[in-house]
Amino acid sequence: MSTPNAIRRNAGAFAPLGPARLFSLGGITLIIGGMVFGDVFAVFVLHQNAGRIGQHLLAATQAVAAGDVGSVLAHFTSIGGFLENRGTKVDTHVHILDFGYLALLLALVQPYVALSASAKKLLAQIFLLGAVLLPVSVFLIHYVGLAYSPLRAIGWASIFADFGGLLVIVACVGELAGLWRYLRGPRPALAAEELRQDRSWPARVLLTGGTLLVLLGFLHGAYYAAANLYQHEARDTALLRAMMEDAAGNNLAAATQAVNAYGGLQGEKAVKIAAHAHIIEFGLLAILLAFVQRFVFLSERWKRRWVLVLLLGSVVLPVFVLLELRWGLVAGGIADMGGLLVVVSLSGMLVGVLRHTGRLDAGREAEP
Repeated sequence: MSTPNAIRRNAGAFAPLGPARLFSLGGITLIIGGMVFGDVFAVFVLHQNAGRIGQHLLAATQAVAAGDVGSVLAHFTSIGGFLENRGTKVDTHVHILDFGYLALLLALVQPYVALSASAKKLLAQIFLLGAVLLPVSVFLIHYVGLAYSPLRAIGWASIFADFGGLLVIVACVGELAGLWRYLRGPRPALAAEELRQDRSWPARVLLTGGTLLVLLGFLHGAYYAAANLYQHEARDTALLRAMMEDAAGNNLAAATQAVNAYGGLQGEKAVKIAAHAHIIEFGLLAILLAFVQRFVFLSERWKRRWVLVLLLGSVVLPVFVLLELRWGLVAGGIADMGGLLVVVSLSGMLVGVLRHTGRLDAGREAEP
């Protein structure tokens, strides 16, 4: 358990409702929300959406063979709608996670932002508002569309998404200005320097595990680029060409086979890219969490448990995402369990951060 003296030493850097506190709590909460949304999306939307796209693509090839131009256009319009639905949800998932990572990073650099406490707090609030507004608005793009929009090609959801992005940019520019002032001005000794000197077991394991995860992600990406990427691009073009030529030649059996092969190829590409992205993201998450362990007010035993659960889930999810090509839904279910492990670990750490800030509040109230 953290000692009262250690808590008091960090109070300046982690003051109640201060910017570091807001960024830490907001960042972990955003990552938990992004993980949960990703699991729900994978289970209830992703696979069903891919199946519907395949059905409409097959129907479009049959319509080409029959010479029904109107039906072809209708089916491709439906495919566009499914792709937009999938794209907006993927963008939502990615933006929530990325804003969470960025919030944790900004929490770490607050001692080096040479701005007033009120200005830093305002920037943190602006950032978190934009970090929530943008992904929520992106999620609504598919459902709101252009209804009641004052613009011909941009809907209200897109307008609010852009405004959320603008808020994030304003906050980041403000943080950069504060960092520039710190670098250009005098550099006083900071109690928060201890943050960079955390040599506890949880911090060391998170740093080591996170670095290894990032390295494995890079190696997997390099292997995929060398062994599969160009082959997949060539197969993609060849299958689309064969699909249209077979349909135009009224060879429905060959066209159906090309459609099925094309769907399998897209699934293979999606699985390998998702595994590559997730293992690197989890590595970066572990590295960032290593630097906030000082603010996780839990016993050493529970901090170690949450670290091990996080790293276990960070390995299970991408590995079993890759195995979906062989094991299907069984591997997908295990991958979702890996994601759940990461969510549970982050929730435990979030409770620890809340306990730390609660102890700070109690200490400040007792000081008078």
